[in-house]
Amino acid sequence: MSEAPAPDAIVIERLSKAYGTKWAVRDLNLKVPTGCVYGFLGRNGAGKSTTIKMLTGMAHPDAGRVLLLGDDVASLSPQTRSRIAYMAEGHPLYSWMTIGQIVQFVRPFYTTWDQGLVEQVLDHFELSRKQKCGRLSRGQQAQVSLALAMAPDPELLILDDPTLGLDTVVRRDFLEALIQLIQSRGRTIFFSSHVLGDVERVASRIGIMVDGVLRVDCPTETFRESVRKVVLGFDGEPPDFPGCDGLVSWRRVGLELELVVVNWGAPQQAVADSLEPRWTDVVDLNLEDAFIEYTRGTRRSLPLFARETHRADGAAAERTA
Repeated sequence: MSEAPAPDAIVIERLSKAYGTKWAVRDLNLKVPTGCVYGFLGRNGAGKSTTIKMLTGMAHPDAGRVLLLGDDVASLSPQTRSRIAYMAEGHPLYSWMTIGQIVQFVRPFYTTWDQGLVEQVLDHFELSRKQKCGRLSRGQQAQVSLALAMAPDPELLILDDPTLGLDTVVRRDFLEALIQLIQSRGRTIFFSSHVLGDVERVASRIGIMVDGVLRVDCPTETFRESVRKVVLGFDGEPPDFPGCDGLVSWRRVGLELELVVVNWGAPQQAVADSLEPRWTDVVDLNLEDAFIEYTRGTRRSLPLFARETHRADGAAAERTA
């Protein structure tokens, strides 16, 4: 008899938060499967930080609820809390403590603690236990935060822009540590980042917030392969583009018409051909370019990426867009 699938590590139901008359997060529904590395993206002010604050209990929602490892965030038991680690943006540490003192301060909050891993991480970054946290560089503060986050061997890691302040080499080490953790122990990682190359490297799924609304929730590869830039060349000034299914934006650039389209295909090609361009070029985009093109420009009704219901066999899931 096959084993029952593991419950989702994160379940968010109709989560909303407003500051005054402005919605920071509106009617957010999201499930993050156990063992998933989930990249949570959005431009500044899109609602990422507010969502993470509600996930960690630092902000109370106006509506909806969050379940972490099956428990409601509003009433997390100490046992469940000890299975979750959080790494804050900016890596705040008590400035008057030494590295050794802050390790000893954090350790009692967790029922499990791998002190050998802490020592290994600190040695790798050549950090003295006698250094004051207030005198560390931003990169060194991030390194200490990484050691503290990984020491309890958490089942769920919530990381808010975790590579902030790290140079290229250290950031690569951090990413490789995440990959090893997720592959060897099946842990779940939910992280935001402004470094899209990092997200593309490690995240199996992504979500993208736009103006407080979750517009994308799909495998990273699905998003990257679905967003296309299409360039139409003309002899004179390009005409207005009449619109088509999946259109994100269009603009004139000299004698060219640039379109950003989700799921470019024969129907969209037919609309483009009706304008009689001299040539058409369909451009593949990496994750960073796809994200920029999808979230920039005029605020029209963006095409909504399919959200999928996860099944234990990993088969293609039902689209619910």
